[in-house]
Amino acid sequence: MKKPFLQVEQLAKRFPDGSGGALTVFDEVQFALDKGEFVCIIGHSGCGKSTILNVLAGLDEASDGLVLMNNKEVKGPSLERGVVFQNYSLLPWMTTLNNIMFGVRARFPSWTKEQVRDHSARYLKMVGLEHAMQRKPSQLSGGMRQRVSIARAFATQPELLLLDEPFGALDALTRGVIQDELIKIWQDTQQTVFMITHDVDEAILLSDRIFLMSNGPHARIAESVQVNIPRPRTRATIFQDPAYTQVRNYLVDFLVNRSGTAGPQADGRPHQVDPTLQSAPSASRIKPVLV
Repeated sequence: MKKPFLQVEQLAKRFPDGSGGALTVFDEVQFALDKGEFVCIIGHSGCGKSTILNVLAGLDEASDGLVLMNNKEVKGPSLERGVVFQNYSLLPWMTTLNNIMFGVRARFPSWTKEQVRDHSARYLKMVGLEHAMQRKPSQLSGGMRQRVSIARAFATQPELLLLDEPFGALDALTRGVIQDELIKIWQDTQQTVFMITHDVDEAILLSDRIFLMSNGPHARIAESVQVNIPRPRTRATIFQDPAYTQVRNYLVDFLVNRSGTAGPQADGRPHQVDPTLQSAPSASRIKPVLV
């Protein structure tokens, strides 16, 4: 049987509680990702989503558990795993192009300067910034800076791309534009993506599956929701698919009504759910809420 590209087994994270004990943020977190899969994770603040992502990136260590990528244990940062944060993380003294070339040179040290430049410029063009290659981050808008961050992450061609609420600080219009750019690049590269978001609609638009986390402390991935909406998807038309409303209602119902009591299966793995094959929650039970 073919093993998953990424395996997370019995992951837990504890911090000192200041009273001689320990606070368990999450425990018994288990999931697997297939190669080329796009997965979003949603949950209320404090459930440990960013900590899980940092453990996958090798930027933090779990208190318990194991992360395997390509059947090798994840230990420390690696160029095989790229991260895009909410705050852009660009080098302010470098131009847009040089910010990307910096990462590409580290990833492909045997490449010539021309190869590095051409490769970097190609990814800048993918995100519509060919006109801004010589600008520095201070000369770019927030949306443009985030596009540079995404282009840099994809340009280094990591096997796993980790996105920590990359559009959270952007206005709705800019957010939509960059979502489109992200989908376009991912469809071209078919890289594996693990993304944190608080936006239900964003998760449905982008992902193949959505992990739902219960509330902390002792948070867990309670359910794994399959998004059975055909690709390509667009923001302008996705709401016309009947499955969209069913999935959205299911996600909001979980966040509003069930995240405080939800738990995984007896073996610690999330319940696999296809809400498009179930009755959608009654509209009267769905409270308007920002998630």
